[in-house]
Amino acid sequence: MKQKLILIISVVVGLLAFILTNRYIQSVRDELFKDAEEIEVIAAADNLVQGAELKFDDIGLIKIFRKRGGYTKDYVEKKDKDMILGRKLKYSVEKRQPILWADVEMPEGIRTGLSPIIKPGLRAISLAISGDAAVSSLVQPNDRVDIIGTFTVPSRTNAKEMETVTMTLLQDVSVLATGQRLAKQELENMGERWSRVGNSSYSTVTFEVTPREAELLIFAQGTQGRLTLTLRNPDDVGFEKILPEVNFQLVEKSLPELNDHRQKAIRHKTNH
Repeated sequence: MKQKLILIISVVVGLLAFILTNRYIQSVRDELFKDAEEIEVIAAADNLVQGAELKFDDIGLIKIFRKRGGYTKDYVEKKDKDMILGRKLKYSVEKRQPILWADVEMPEGIRTGLSPIIKPGLRAISLAISGDAAVSSLVQPNDRVDIIGTFTVPSRTNAKEMETVTMTLLQDVSVLATGQRLAKQELENMGERWSRVGNSSYSTVTFEVTPREAELLIFAQGTQGRLTLTLRNPDDVGFEKILPEVNFQLVEKSLPELNDHRQKAIRHKTNH
């Protein structure tokens, strides 16, 4: 009788442990994928060797997770399967593994990802900018912005002291991507754009710049300064020729002039 009781208790404890473990695993899974969505991408239906010509029977679908509203980078999505049929593989792909665009020989001129968006002679550069530094994450691909830097540097009047300086680094810069959302995607999905604004988050912003501008921005961020974006109206192509470096002394000196300009030129008020 005692042995039966011990056996029953062991089974009950085992079941409870199994249930609790499953619940824990499920809670962890839910937390990991709460901001993710399942999408279908093209995968190899069997082991495929380098040089094989892709036929309908060679491919299948698998589900992967991506950040909701994000970009799938090099994965061939279900809607693009016809683009790879009849193409040769540049690399072998194992069964049930996703087939990437980089795995497939594509005709010259067909490109995916970010590179086709960049204008010849310019470069794409990603900088660590997020949240409040990007207008509460409202800066989106295809927008144009000014890039402002704030730095703590040795004082020019007293080398033993440090001072904080803010300056506009570049004006009217095109945004190619926020996180992994590309400008091309936004143009193709303009109808969905505003439903996602405010719900997306990112930690990097990618800009289209000249090689010299890229060097300047890399140096600026490498000095452990803080970069902030100001958002422009899409029809505003103007620029300020001379913008001063701002420190506390300039703020004190310039406040009356700045406020006077705001009231007269922007708010169109006059003194009575």
